[in-house]
Amino acid sequence: MDNLFSLVGLGIVAAVVAVVMRQHRPEFALIVSIAAGALILGGVLVAMLPVLSQIQAIFGSATVPQQYVQILFRALGLCFITQIACDACKDAGEGAIGAKVELAGKISVLVLSLPLFVHVLDIVRVLLR
Repeated sequence: MDNLFSLVGLGIVAAVVAVVMRQHRPEFALIVSIAAGALILGGVLVAMLPVLSQIQAIFGSATVPQQYVQILFRALGLCFITQIACDACKDAGEGAIGAKVELAGKISVLVLSLPLFVHVLDIVRVLLR
């Protein structure tokens, strides 16, 4: 919980600094924004490590094939990375590029998930016979 307040405080301070700097040195405002985003993401990832371990334990006890768990975590990672990159592009005033990054992320998750779709379709075929 304390970690959350620290991250929120960092975000607020970085936002205020970025707004003030944007008036005088816009290039530094972008650097402040990206650096704060990276620090906040790092803090969130550290806080999520116990949760990820618990999720892996749950999937392990459910006898889900390990490759499917890996696909799930990779897709989650792609979503986070894509969102961060998209937000950075929008912060830099490049909304069109951000939209393309977002599209690329969605397509990447779709491609990554294809083995799961094939497996689900195989199950449906067996059930319909």
